[in-house]
Amino acid sequence: MKSSELSIIHGIVRRNKRWDIIFAVAGVIALMVGVLTFLALFLQMAYSGWERLTPEFFTNFPSRRAGQAGILSAWVGSLLVMLVTALSAVPLGVAAGVYLEEYAPKNLITEIIEINVTNLAGVPSIVYGLLALGVFVYTFGFGQSILSAGLTLGLLILPVVIVATREAIRSIPQHIREGAYAVGATRWQVTRDHIVPYSMPGILTGVIIGMSRAIGETAPIITIGALTFIAFLPESPIGPEFPWINFDWLKSGFTVMPIQMFNWTSRPEEAFQQNAAAAGFILVLMTLAMNAVSIWIRYHLRKDIKW
Repeated sequence: MKSSELSIIHGIVRRNKRWDIIFAVAGVIALMVGVLTFLALFLQMAYSGWERLTPEFFTNFPSRRAGQAGILSAWVGSLLVMLVTALSAVPLGVAAGVYLEEYAPKNLITEIIEINVTNLAGVPSIVYGLLALGVFVYTFGFGQSILSAGLTLGLLILPVVIVATREAIRSIPQHIREGAYAVGATRWQVTRDHIVPYSMPGILTGVIIGMSRAIGETAPIITIGALTFIAFLPESPIGPEFPWINFDWLKSGFTVMPIQMFNWTSRPEEAFQQNAAAAGFILVLMTLAMNAVSIWIRYHLRKDIKW
């Protein structure tokens, strides 16, 4: 090869390396802008509401007096609504994703379903609130209850879980299926013993994203009639008699952390603004804690996987 050709090749390599460095620097800058913005907002909330972060703030009900107001009904309501959301959306979303990827025939109907599922992931949350108002609240008669709120947010995150499940299944090498079929396994055995366990870390990633979105949603919860001021707790899910399960709490009125923050920020007093900042700080910590648990589970699942 001539020296002129070598110099041309070296020049191309240097230019490509230069563009790699430029792209890496731009990516780091974009990442830092997002991280620093979140960190600044988080620290601002912590600084503004630090004085209100006392045990009484977690154990008191909302009050018209800012110094006595707490988030007891809000954080309990958020946990119960998230419980209904997870129980309704995660099993259904995973099952739908597995069916579409492993069992559904590749035809026009399946393609239409896939397109609509993908599009539903980008629908504004207020649309789900209007749908839930007509279906869950009025048609099914669930009323303005924890059940309605949980099912509404379950519909909101369902497309995210389905898409994440399908992408996680697609990432599994084909030789895993071929090896299982070669030793006589049925399709159900391959799905149950190999496909779902190996794709579970990716599925959990979709669940994390969906639940993180749901816990901070306000528009659909307001649409179905969440209470802005509530001074009582739902009944306990644990009953006093066998089978020690109580479902009456599903029909209870409720409020959640974003609604409580919205209520406080709409008041002009500075003390209520501090309460809202403290509640926002707690909401972010709840989201981070939920994500941390899911990431820990995902890490251990990945460590146990043997390809």
